[in-house]
Amino acid sequence: MRYEFIESHRDEFPVALMCRVLGIPRQSYYDWRNRPPSRRSQENARLLKAIKSTFERSRQTYGSPRIHHTLRANGWRVGRNRVARLMRKNGLRAVQKRRKPWTTDSNHDLKVDKNIVARKFEAQAPNRLWLADITYVDTAEGWLFLAAVLDIYSRKIVGWAMSSKIDRFLCIDALKMAILTRKPSPGLVHHSDQGSQYASEDYQEVLKDHQMNCSMSRRANCWDNAPMESF
Repeated sequence: MRYEFIESHRDEFPVALMCRVLGIPRQSYYDWRNRPPSRRSQENARLLKAIKSTFERSRQTYGSPRIHHTLRANGWRVGRNRVARLMRKNGLRAVQKRRKPWTTDSNHDLKVDKNIVARKFEAQAPNRLWLADITYVDTAEGWLFLAAVLDIYSRKIVGWAMSSKIDRFLCIDALKMAILTRKPSPGLVHHSDQGSQYASEDYQEVLKDHQMNCSMSRRANCWDNAPMESF
C-alpha cells in the first residue's frame, strides 16, 4: 500500500520525501515500480477496458450492478465487488437521471368541459381546430416547460411559449401568440387536457373573449389529444 500511495502522489510531492516519511528505501520503490506487471494487474487492465466500454455505451448511466450483469452476459467471469472496486478507483460514477416532471395536474375543482372533438382530428380549413399541450425540455440548468398550440389543419405550431414555471401564464402566452399571428374567426374549437392551467379562470377568459369553443380530453386519456402528445 505504501508503494501505491507514493505512485499516486508522485506528481504532488517529491518521491525522496515520501520515501523518507514512510520509511522506505528509495531504490525499493523504484524496483517495485519497474517490476513487470503481475498477472492480476494485467487482468484488471483488460477488465477495466471492458468496464469503460460498457460504461460509455450506457451513456454513463450504468452503475456497478448493471455493468457487472452486462459483463457476465458477455462471458466475463468476474465478481460484482471487483467491478465496483475498479469503477470506484477509476472515478466511474453513473449519472443520476432527474425525475421527469408532471405536466398535467387534473386534481382540481375547476370546471371541466366536454370532449367535443372525440378524437376527430381533422379540419376543412385553417383556424377551425387548435390543440394545446405542455411538454418539457431538459437543459443543463434544469427543466424548461414548453406550451404549444397546434392547428390541426396544417399540423403546424401556431403559438408557443417557454418558461421555467409550469403555470397558466405559460399557456396563456402560447395561446395569445397563436391568436395574434392567426387572428381566428369566432367558433374555433380549442382542445386540451384537463390540466389546471387550461381549466383556470384566466385561460378560460381568453377563450371566451375570442369566442372559442372549449373541448377537453377525458381524464388520464392521452389518446384524446394524440397529435399533441406525439408532438
